[in-house]
Amino acid sequence: MTAPPRVRRNRSMPDCSVIPVLGYPDVKAAAAWLIEAFGFVERLRIGTHRIQLRYGDGAVVLAAQATAGSGSIMLRVDDAEAHCARARIAGARILGEPTVFPYGEKQYSAADPFGYLWTFSECVADVDPADWGGELIDPAG
Repeated sequence: MTAPPRVRRNRSMPDCSVIPVLGYPDVKAAAAWLIEAFGFVERLRIGTHRIQLRYGDGAVVLAAQATAGSGSIMLRVDDAEAHCARARIAGARILGEPTVFPYGEKQYSAADPFGYLWTFSECVADVDPADWGGELIDPAG
């Protein structure tokens, strides 16, 4: 078994390699509840549609969706282009080609044969969240 990739650091992304993305109709209310009930710490706010929470060395992203109970998984990779090519060969349905975003990540999305949605994210630059409209709440996280 190979070791997980060592990804570059980017202040706009949590440091962990696997990041669940959970859908909630009201991300602010969901974040407040998860902080109070489970002890998460707010890390980053992205407008009113996404909030990153951390817990120890892990993280979760809350994303605005019409109904709760849906979600996807985000993995940090060291080469999004190569990872996408490998996934395509293995039969993944590529939903979004590798694209560089203003927050310093190159990401692509795919669906596995079982219906789960995945996003793979490569750090291409360390970007201050304030540069693209994010609000870093906990710079230590």
